[in-house]
Amino acid sequence: MSQLQNISLPGPTATPISQPFWESIHAGHLSLQQCDQCEQWIFYPREHCPHCFHDSLTWKKASGRGKLKTWSVIHRAGHPAWQEHTPYVVGVVALEEGPSLLTHVLVEGTALTQNLKVEMEISEIGPHPLPFFKKQEETI
Repeated sequence: MSQLQNISLPGPTATPISQPFWESIHAGHLSLQQCDQCEQWIFYPREHCPHCFHDSLTWKKASGRGKLKTWSVIHRAGHPAWQEHTPYVVGVVALEEGPSLLTHVLVEGTALTQNLKVEMEISEIGPHPLPFFKKQEETI
């Protein structure tokens, strides 16, 4: 058991293409690429648009809001360092801008529903800020 305490949580792998995404998360907001030609939003970060294959993409601030499409409650982590955090929820969030992303969902299992409105919350996991999603706060 003491071996698990010495295992550090795996962090994101930033590449030259994804670096602006991770910099925006570190700054506290979500940024996505948008194609300058067809204006489609893109996630995951790429060198060209998967819709029209144009290679002019611009990083833009995104809303950080979306709807939960599907989820899974993880009881047995894929990496030993995550085991102490089980159970946790991962899900696919359809962002308001269009793309979907796989992420941690900070919602109790009994409150999980399809199309649940969610919003991004930056969580510090080890030394890495990561984009997690929580239930969207209702505004009057």
